[in-house]
Amino acid sequence: MAKQIQEIFIDDIDGSEATGTTKFTLDGTSYEIDLSDAHRDQLEKALAPFITKARAVRAERGGRGRRGAGGATRALSREKSAEIRQWAKAHGLPVSERGRIASTVVEKYEAAH
Repeated sequence: MAKQIQEIFIDDIDGSEATGTTKFTLDGTSYEIDLSDAHRDQLEKALAPFITKARAVRAERGGRGRRGAGGATRALSREKSAEIRQWAKAHGLPVSERGRIASTVVEKYEAAH
């Protein structure tokens, strides 16, 4: 016995067949709506004057701080950074002279101390 399962998107505006889901965010709330090509075009045209004048921003991450756990995710003091860099070089680990220290290097340093 054969079985066929078919998923059909229904346009949330008029109940016709939709071509897919459109996602957008306004005032920090994310929305999804299933639209036909015609309604998707209508939405884009309605938003176009605002989008052309707006500035793009990166999506905000949920929660506070960076991902991960432990001390490797918090900001390091200059002194602590210098100490970690010196330790990493002495142990043959790759570390830059300036900028962020890789979390793996920080984790190895903290595990050794």
